[in-house]
Amino acid sequence: MSLYYVQKLLYQLNRDPHVRKRYDSELDELLTEYDLTAEEIQAIKALDLGLLYVIGVNGQILMHFSALHGIAWPDYIEALRQGLKKYGPVREGVYAETGYQGIAAHDEALRARRAATSQGKT
Repeated sequence: MSLYYVQKLLYQLNRDPHVRKRYDSELDELLTEYDLTAEEIQAIKALDLGLLYVIGVNGQILMHFSALHGIAWPDYIEALRQGLKKYGPVREGVYAETGYQGIAAHDEALRARRAATSQGKT
């Protein structure tokens, strides 16, 4: 996987008007300038935020990429959740390092923390 190059492309797309123009007008040519896998190219072209997240794209970079496409915050969050359900846990990058065990385990941990807080056990 070439997570570095996916993030580099999205970072530059988020900040460089020239890259953004090329993204809109010559996407295929632009993508050849980055060492991307077929899966990464497909995720970028399809605007599959869930797959990009599972691949390991940093949430800050991905958030700006989704905003560039006019995706509202709740829809962005839901796309990430759906990506985890469809593609499984994050494969690479910072979110893979946190030991994320999936939505059910995450929700259970949140419930347990809230229960402990409400009982004064923080």
